[in-house]
Amino acid sequence: MASVPLLLAAACSGGGDPTPGLTADQDRQLNEAAEMLDANSVALEQVTDNVTENGS
Repeated sequence: MASVPLLLAAACSGGGDPTPGLTADQDRQLNEAAEMLDANSVALEQVTDNVTENGS
């Protein structure tokens, strides 16, 4: 499971060339997974913008 981000990074880093050692189908699947992760990502500002004020 820990290797998934590495594989996704490898699939996304290429300039359109298939990732060495992967079949065309595996490369396509990794690219689709990366697109899904990008679509579901949240900006850091959205996560950290919920700071509450306290009396101190």
